[in-house]
Amino acid sequence: MRIYGQEQGQPVFSIIRADFRRKQKIFQGDGAPSGLLRMLVSDGASAIILFRATHACGRHAVTKPLALVLRWFNKFLNGCFIGVGADFGPGFVIMHPEGVIINSKVRAGRNITLESGVVIGDDKGRSPVLGSDIYVGAGAKIIGELEVGDNVKIGANAVVTKSAPDGSTMLGIPARPYGDTSA
Repeated sequence: MRIYGQEQGQPVFSIIRADFRRKQKIFQGDGAPSGLLRMLVSDGASAIILFRATHACGRHAVTKPLALVLRWFNKFLNGCFIGVGADFGPGFVIMHPEGVIINSKVRAGRNITLESGVVIGDDKGRSPVLGSDIYVGAGAKIIGELEVGDNVKIGANAVVTKSAPDGSTMLGIPARPYGDTSA
């Protein structure tokens, strides 16, 4: 059974710590400096922190107005818009937040990595559900009622409008699994 979004009862600081540990692993894999200070000042760090705070505040009626202010501040400071209700599990990494737009109804598992200009949006009120261990390249769009399986890579500028199977690499407009020759 897949678990989407944040584990219930897990403190927001614990989830943020998991996000930054995952970002450290990505940096280490690229051979880049990966100290804690580097993670805190890197592109996308404030976007992740503000999103997690927005999501935490949005779950309670008393703090919902603060959630809306934090969402606006994230848009102003980082150039990204992430809906208050969007739910991502630990290990959420935004490498470059500019142009990232995520609908409030999106649900996602662990270890999701987004590049700049990614849009994860709804179609007629229905939003995507993402599994775990997913990489989404710059400018990619994931739109509508669909499921992106686990261990999926979505190429830059791909437009995903149909479900993506586990372990696939989705490329093109409309996106389809790499190596799929059907039109």
